[in-house]
Amino acid sequence: MPIRHLPVRPNLKQLRQQAKDLKRSFNARDPEALALVSEYSPRELHPGEARLADAQQALARSYGINSWQRLVLACRLVDAIWEDDVTAVGDLIKRNPFLLREDARGVQSNWGPPMSHAANLGRDSIIALLLELGAEDVQHAFDRACLQGQLDTARKLHEAGARLEPGIVMGPAETQNGDGLEFLLSLGARIEDQSGAALAPVALVLETYSRNPRGKHKCLRLLERHGIELPRTPPMAVHQGRLDLLERYVHEDPAVLTRRFTHAEIYPRELGCHEDKTLALCGTPLEGGTLLHLCVDYDEYDMARWLIEHGADVNVGSTPDGEGFGGQTPLFGCVVSQPYQTGLRRDSSFAELLLENGADPAVRASLRKQLRFVSDERLHEYRDVTALEWGERFHDQSWVNIEVVNVLRSLELPDS
Repeated sequence: MPIRHLPVRPNLKQLRQQAKDLKRSFNARDPEALALVSEYSPRELHPGEARLADAQQALARSYGINSWQRLVLACRLVDAIWEDDVTAVGDLIKRNPFLLREDARGVQSNWGPPMSHAANLGRDSIIALLLELGAEDVQHAFDRACLQGQLDTARKLHEAGARLEPGIVMGPAETQNGDGLEFLLSLGARIEDQSGAALAPVALVLETYSRNPRGKHKCLRLLERHGIELPRTPPMAVHQGRLDLLERYVHEDPAVLTRRFTHAEIYPRELGCHEDKTLALCGTPLEGGTLLHLCVDYDEYDMARWLIEHGADVNVGSTPDGEGFGGQTPLFGCVVSQPYQTGLRRDSSFAELLLENGADPAVRASLRKQLRFVSDERLHEYRDVTALEWGERFHDQSWVNIEVVNVLRSLELPDS
């Protein structure tokens, strides 16, 4: 079982340095290096006798690749695809024909064989070459092009024989790619998953890890246009990016600005959303939160500003549950957030908006969080923490917006 994750575009220079570091650490009896080499080296080694080739082999196997030579080929092939170097791709495939059908990175992944990998990036000339060389992953390449919004590439692959298989719309639903969904629907794709469930794409648009506000709004408009009836509620107005609807709700009932919403109101079961609440992927928990909480995790900055201008209280905490977990304000969501994890927002602008409008960084809350589809899916509990402490203690620091953490730390510094 590999213990390391190979990046989508692995860096051969960095991998060579990792192998040198591993050799040095193993020979110096570093415990982690000893454990890794013991697990992944194809031959028994003792500290002091490891050669660079031994470290390279163990490193490759720790990434799930059977040899260092195969890892080097993967790096060169993927680099050539990213650089749109048709000649280099052709040379590598002709010298190593097996590469045509194996995953481009040498490990099983969604990005797939070389042609599918190229489809993710819209590398049409490389795709044409690989088709000539006998690539057979037309359908998977088509799926990946649709998921990534590479529509010109998708059209060419459709002409090359790709079909509109059941569940094809789930790709753009996952990435909230409105253009991709529109393209597939224009070709006659059905709104359904692989098993024919008509609401599954709708639920995926709402519950996915992706954060693409404009694409999400377009997806929901398209789904509505194709017969999906969306609830007329304030949380759904946020999902849709419908400020016009939000204005109407606030005009009819100003208490909407501070009302706290249940999980079922945020992720309606009637739209196919899961009973298992952990499958609604977010950073800081949203259940029992206000519309402002939703705006933070879904990166609806303009809508958040409108809510604040019209009286939303930035210090309203979420409703505590029966065990005392809850009470977090929207500021907590700026610290541990899905937009940060997906690379959409890597600054402190959302937190600064809240702080400029009176957000109190001293507010304490108790939170529990279970991440999904990650290496650590355990439920973690954090009691009586500030937003800053929530970030400092969070069990997976890749979810923490360090820019916001630094802003909150600066607020704790004594006056000079």
